[in-house]
Amino acid sequence: MNHQPTECEILIVGAGPAGLAVAGRLSYRKVPFVMLEKSDKVGFMWHCHYDRLCLHTVKQLSHLPHLDFPPDYPTYVSREQLVDYFDAYAKHFGITPRFGVEMKSVTRSADKWQVITMGDKIYRARHVVIATGVNRVPNAPHWPGQEEFKGTIIHSREYKNPDPYNGQKVLVVGMGNTGAEIALDMAEHDIEVYVSVRGPVNIVPRDINGRPTQLTARILAKLPFGLGDWLGTAIRKFVIGDLQKYGLESSAVPPAVQLRETGKTPVIDLGTVALIKKGKIKVIGAIQSFYDDGVILTNGTRMPFDEVVLATGYTPDIEQFFEDPEDLLDQHGAPKAPIGVGRFKGLYFIGFDNYKLGGILGTIFKDSEKVVDTILAS
Repeated sequence: MNHQPTECEILIVGAGPAGLAVAGRLSYRKVPFVMLEKSDKVGFMWHCHYDRLCLHTVKQLSHLPHLDFPPDYPTYVSREQLVDYFDAYAKHFGITPRFGVEMKSVTRSADKWQVITMGDKIYRARHVVIATGVNRVPNAPHWPGQEEFKGTIIHSREYKNPDPYNGQKVLVVGMGNTGAEIALDMAEHDIEVYVSVRGPVNIVPRDINGRPTQLTARILAKLPFGLGDWLGTAIRKFVIGDLQKYGLESSAVPPAVQLRETGKTPVIDLGTVALIKKGKIKVIGAIQSFYDDGVILTNGTRMPFDEVVLATGYTPDIEQFFEDPEDLLDQHGAPKAPIGVGRFKGLYFIGFDNYKLGGILGTIFKDSEKVVDTILAS
């Protein structure tokens, strides 16, 4: 490897919303930087998500720094509108990533950090912002007998819309927000759909009487003595109800507490619960194994299926970039904090924190400010 290193003061890796937020703040202050992006466009992952996806957070709490969404955007911004906004954001701030450049490793090199790319090009910078995202690598579990299954198994990242599933019997594995919404998408198009759920689920309505639950939750979070958590649980019980007879067990932990303590977002219900109650979406238990025509559940029941969609989440998988990532990552494999300390000083991590009521975009807005302020102060 004899490439001449590219020297810069600030290097941003990743041109998704997290990288764009930092770049926007730096551009706003006329501070130069270099940005790398492995794909060929900004906000790449949002181009890949399923067609019907909208933000579950309200637009006034989901835009990037220094540029609101256009006034004609709805309360819940669609995937296509968000993609257009990211393009407009990059144009507005003159953000021009170096596309097709993928990070391979990050090492310390004297007083700078050294980023080596897949093409063995070297970038050296005093400040490196890693914005590769919490949804970088699909998490796809493997079950015994999976190879014998005659149908297709895809990760939810590959799902776009229900068209290919007409006339099929489909199993969605996992009931996070993605699984709940894909099942809803299929049921609304009269596809026979089942959801495999392993344990208790926390479900909250997206809106109550036309008011976004997110805004209500922000008010409840300010109440003392855990009163907000108690009220949140009471509201959930009243609006969602007891789903045990439909095969769904409600979590005993209040939604806001679950988010704070585990980073697991409650399911924001857009209509899935109503279709579970109508029997248009059926809930089944955990999978033990596959056979040629379907799955065998942990209780021994055999169920035939034509297609399986794994809504089993993602992993940030950033430990592979570092020789010794100990002390850097939490139990979920995400960085413990946005600003590196000790031997990680000069590294910044943004877009990995899912633990806040404001959703990932709201957290990116706040964390990008901390990151840029810390960079500029040094």
